[in-house]
Parts: sequence; C-alpha cells; structure tokens
Amino acid sequence: MAIGVCLVLLLWSAANGLAQRDARGAWLREMGQASATVPLAADGRTVNGPLEPIPLTPERILLGFPVDVFRDHSISRRDIAALPTTTVKLPGIDAPPAPGQYYASPALQRLIESTPAEELGDRYGKFVGIIDDSAVPGPDALVVITGVTEAQLRQGPAAMLVTEFTTNPYGESASLYRTALLVGGIAVLFPVLLLVSIATGLGAAQRRERFATLRLIGASPRLVSGMAAVETAVPSLAGALLGVILAGALRPAAAQIPVNGLRMFLADFTFEAGFAVIVVVLVVVASALVAAARTARSGIGPLGVTRAMHEKTPTAWRAVPLLAGLACMATGTVLTRIDSDGNPWTSPLLIGGFALTSVGIVTIGPWLTRIVSTIGLCRARSASTVIAASRIRRTPVAVFRSVSGLVIAVFMVSVFAGGISAIGTVETHQARPGLLLPTSVYATLAPGYTPGQVSAVARSAKERAGIRDATIGYARTALGRGDTMDIYIAAADAPSLGFEEPQAGKIVAFDASFLNSWTTTPVPLTAAPVDNLEGLVPVVMVVSTDGTPEAIDRARTSLNTSGATGMPATSRADTATMSNTRLIQGLAALAYIGVLVAVVIAGISLAVSTAAAILDRKRVLGLMRLMGMPVSVLRKVIVQEAAVPLLAVLLVSVGLGFFVAWLMITSFGGGRTITWPSTEYCAALSLSLLLALAAVTATFGLIRPNTAIAATRFE
Repeated sequence: MAIGVCLVLLLWSAANGLAQRDARGAWLREMGQASATVPLAADGRTVNGPLEPIPLTPERILLGFPVDVFRDHSISRRDIAALPTTTVKLPGIDAPPAPGQYYASPALQRLIESTPAEELGDRYGKFVGIIDDSAVPGPDALVVITGVTEAQLRQGPAAMLVTEFTTNPYGESASLYRTALLVGGIAVLFPVLLLVSIATGLGAAQRRERFATLRLIGASPRLVSGMAAVETAVPSLAGALLGVILAGALRPAAAQIPVNGLRMFLADFTFEAGFAVIVVVLVVVASALVAAARTARSGIGPLGVTRAMHEKTPTAWRAVPLLAGLACMATGTVLTRIDSDGNPWTSPLLIGGFALTSVGIVTIGPWLTRIVSTIGLCRARSASTVIAASRIRRTPVAVFRSVSGLVIAVFMVSVFAGGISAIGTVETHQARPGLLLPTSVYATLAPGYTPGQVSAVARSAKERAGIRDATIGYARTALGRGDTMDIYIAAADAPSLGFEEPQAGKIVAFDASFLNSWTTTPVPLTAAPVDNLEGLVPVVMVVSTDGTPEAIDRARTSLNTSGATGMPATSRADTATMSNTRLIQGLAALAYIGVLVAVVIAGISLAVSTAAAILDRKRVLGLMRLMGMPVSVLRKVIVQEAAVPLLAVLLVSVGLGFFVAWLMITSFGGGRTITWPSTEYCAALSLSLLLALAAVTATFGLIRPNTAIAATRFE
C-alpha cells in the first residue's frame, strides 16, 4: 500500500510540476506579429515594392528569437529593441536591456562565468541582471534576453512586433511529451493497482481459519465480511500514510529527474494535502471492499471453505478490450497522417487506447491460459504437471492474476524499448563530398557589407584557436532573391567545404541547398559562368573548424559578434539539438526508470500472489503431503502454476508492446520508426524472468510449515 500510494502521489506531483513549468516558459513561445506591411494604394490595392516597416511605439517592442546553441544545448535567446518609454512588461526583468546588455537565467549565467568568453559570453555583451525564476521554466533552463538596436533586428528575417507576452503554456511539442508522460504514468500505475489488489488477497487468505472459527461460534457471513473489511482497512491506512510520508521524502530526489532536458523546481513538484487525503481514503476503502467481497465469495463455513470456488469459463469475448484499445491507437495514428497540423483527438485516442490495451492484456490472459493448460493437461507425463494443469484449467482467472503484474511489466518494457529504439532512427548525415561538413559553422551575411569588410571578418575568425579556414560565398544577388540560387567560391576553397578537388577553373559554383541542414543528397560542384568574384555580392560565410566543441563555439561566437551576419551562425549538428530528438532521449531516460519500477513491482506482486495461493490451499497441499507426496513435487506444482500462464501470454505481450510503440512513434512523426531492440531490452527481459523465478522460489519456505499435518485438521 505504501509503494502504491507513494508512486501515485509522485506521479501527481510530476503532473503539477510540468504544468507549472509550462506556465513559466509560456512567454518564450510568443511569436508576435509581422513588423512590416505591404504598402497599399489609395484604392486599397497592393503596391509592388519593399515592405513598409511598422514603427516602434511605447506600446510595442521589436522581438527577435535567433537560434543559439552552445555545445549540444539549445539556448532560448530573445533579442529586444524597445523605446526607453516602453510600457511592455518583459517577464522576469524590470525593464528591457539597452543595446549591448543582457539578462540571463541563473543556469546560463553560471555557464557563461565558467566558460571562456570567446566561446559564449562575448555573444551577448554586458551582464546587467538575472532573470527571475518566475520567468524561467526550470533550474536548468538556458534563457537570455539581449538588448539590440532596431536596425539590427530589422535587417534580420524574423523580427516581430509584440505588445504583450502570451500566457498559453502549450508549445509545439507539448502534445508529444504530455502524451508520452501520460502513457508512462499509466504504465507505472497499472502494476501498482494490481499489486494493491493482490496484496489484499494475501490478507484474506491468511485469515481463513480465524474466520471459520468465528463462523463456528455463530458469526454470520455478513459479520465475518465486515470484520475482514475492518482488518484490511487498518493496515491499509497505515500503509497509505506511510506512502504519503515516503512521497514527501522522495520529492527532492524525484524533482531532479529531467523531462525534456529540464529538471523541475522543487516548489512546483508537489501534491496538495487534499489530494493526498483523497488517495488515502480511496485506497483504504477499495482495499476494505475487496477484502469484504472476496471473503463473502469464498464461502467460509464453520468447518472452513466448504465449497470449491467455480470460475466462469473465459471465452474469446475477453479479447474485446484489447482489440478496442488497438483500434483506438490505430485510429489516432491514421489521424496524424491525415491531418499533419495536429488533430485534437489524436492524444486522447492514444492515451485511451493504451489504457484499454493494458486492461485487454489482463482480460485476455485467462482465456489464453486456459487454452495452454488444456493442451498441457493432454500431454502431462508427471504428477506435478497433472495437478498444476488441472488447477489452472479449473481456475484460470485466479492463476493468471498471480502473474498478471509480470505480464504487464513485460508489455511495458517492450513499449519502452520500442520507443527508445526510435531515437537512433532519425537520419544522421555522414560527412561525404557534396554535403556540408558537420564540423563547419556557417551564417548568411547581411546586405550592404562590402567584400573588404567581409574579408576582414573572415581574417578575424581564422585567428581564433581551432579554426582552420573561413570561406566566403558570393552570388549575383542577395541569397534567396533573384532568379539564381547558385553560390560562387574560389576553386581553392572547395576542399575546405567538403567538396572534392575541382578539375578546372578558378571559380566554381554550387546550389544554395548545400547549406540546408536537411539536404541529404550530395550537391554537385560545377564550373561557374564567371572568371572572377568581382562585382558579386558576399552572401554567406562558412567557417571550418577542427571539430572540437570549443572550436565550433568559437566560430559561432566570432560570426555572431561580427555584425555582418543576417542570421545567427549554425551547423548541421544543430538540427538534432533543435529537433525533438533530445525530447525523445529525455523520455527514454524516464522509460528506463519506468521499466525498473514496473519490473520490481511485478516481482513483488508475483511473490505475494504465490504466497497467497499457498496459504489458500494449505489444507489441500497438506493432504497431499499426508498421502506421501514429497515437498519437492509440491514446489514443482507451484513453479508450473506460475510458469504456464506467464509463458502463455509472454510472446503476446512482447509483440503487442512493440506494436503499440510503433503506433505511438509513428504518431509523433519526425521520420522515426521502430528498430531492433537494444541489448538493454534483452537485459530487462532477462531480469523480469529472473525476478519471476526469484519471486516463486522465495515462497518455497512457506510450503513445509503450512502443509504440515496440523494443516489438515478440521476443528
């Protein structure tokens, strides 16, 4: 009970923490409005010509959100241009920074202070203050607000006008990780609920003889059921209260677990006292009701259990919840294919379908178990096999209940393993001729800079440690405009960009798609239609490094602080940092934790249920020993009763787990798919089976003392 309540409260705390974290970082998702408009004629028609900039006023500021990366960390950078009299309130700071100044989150400022300035700090200017925690998603968040001039922002392509910052906490990837975390919560909570149910059954089995004595002296069945409920409620209350204490003690450690690369503030990772009371009450009431119902159904008379419990034969109808769950998940996946912008039904279908599938595995288990036991009974060649198969066939629901926790654990492990395997399926571009080297950093150049000015920037970059070369690319017009997208470079510079040595010509050309991080097909190098670079416009600079993280960050800082770049420096390696790959990696870390929790709880459940089965049948097992059956044979019976239902559903659980993972990963998109499981999955599966064996063998000590001659007496 303590384990179950503790996990429920920690999961609830995590949900609260994520909601608070999203609310803190909502303002970072503000995209603003266009900072320029198309001029109109007097009659309202559009006039061909340059866009007309909307001027700054005290009621609005100019916001830029350039891509900024340090090592493999994404930095949430916001460039601000505002009038001194602005009334726009920026979250976390008192007033917008002046040009050349910056505010930083605590984590980023610590990083800046511990890193050479030429690698990071020089990008932002003079430090003037810390961003308050109320505007920072988490203690690890890297956030910076920099002051720039209006002219600097307007020469870039992404400046937006902002009058106020959004409070909507839902970003582009919120649906993805919320769905994954809810599924993970169900995956952890489901084995916990099975454990609570099985533990309640153990208590009922231990009290059979005492209840029979009470019946002998005149207690009614209703009174005995009420006593069973009270006896279960009291220790359940103690366990639930202990769970609350454990959850409070484990909060600081649980808050350190990163989700999407960020930890949570401890103040956010909390549960309300009212919710804890509700959980405790529900657990105690549910345990008491289960104990009362099981005692009433067990038919305890004055001489003990006077009649055998007959179960209703399970049929194929038990497959309906499983099929319904898979249908829901498949429908959600199809909707993501039809509506790529996001369908509101996708997440509920995936979450609901996953819950139904988990329930369906438990409901279909007894039917599969009975089929396997029937086959085993026909092929039985030993006394232990006959006894085990006969009991399984007669009570498949009760027998499967004992291993249901481990079956669910194997299913969850398979789902997690399938999700984790998708991390490596995002295509990684290998260095080869015709593709920009992953060790190179490039930036498009702002219009208006002369070749001489750009050459000075290139010379300054090459003076930094770890930077091998700085290549300037030219075009007939500014990049992305005009009729041509060809970029011209000197033939001698081609090898530094990863091209093979050209055969002839002093000037060579390549398509501008060479610079795109998503380009996967090598771009050919062609002869240029010009003999020299005079009269052409410098449009891009590519800085080649020795590949060390320090050199790449120096190159990035050099370009970003040169003043000549129209867009921030970037590299092909930034694609993985800025994409959902890091999110999936963060969820993978949580998946490993979920696997461990599910497997451990399943092992405990199996040990408890096996012990309950021994106590429940101690008189029958005692009579077998009285007739001369060795204890070793009884141990074989116990092992087979656990092994048959487990093996009957094991392969189904593995297959369903990977199928469910494939449906979810396909729904998340991003070009990911399921691959062969890693060695960690095989280790987790082996751990599950070893834990099952250990759980069953741990109960062997109950057989001899509970099947002695005294167990066969009727008093």
